[in-house]
Amino acid sequence: MKLQGSYTLPAKREAVWQLLNDPQRLAECLPGCEQLEVVGVDHYRVRLKLGMAAISGNYTGSVKLTEKKPPAWCRMSVEGQGAAGFVQGEAKIELAGEGNQTVVRYAGEASVGGLIASVGNRMMELAARRILEQFFANLASQLRT
Repeated sequence: MKLQGSYTLPAKREAVWQLLNDPQRLAECLPGCEQLEVVGVDHYRVRLKLGMAAISGNYTGSVKLTEKKPPAWCRMSVEGQGAAGFVQGEAKIELAGEGNQTVVRYAGEASVGGLIASVGNRMMELAARRILEQFFANLASQLRT
């Protein structure tokens, strides 16, 4: 499954970069995040509880940031699993400053397995987009405070 898109956030690029690299504030932005723990440099263990149709349930996994070029871009790899299945993916995240705003562009691919794979690509893409929209709305809220 391929995912790509962009969101405009109400802050300068440096502020957005700082937020994306602050584990405590980032945990507050991740939908369903119950725990985000630092396990190494730019490496996090995460526990999520999601409540969306076929992907509802508890998930544990890891997030790792690599190839960081502050404050312009980085790569992110994710792995997660729960009773409904697993997900693995990688994305490139770019931050482009436009005045007092930042456009965040992301492009990546994810693969899923287990029961969640049986819901089909279309349903998974819709669920992923909903999670991303909520995440970026939470980021925007954090940046306004």
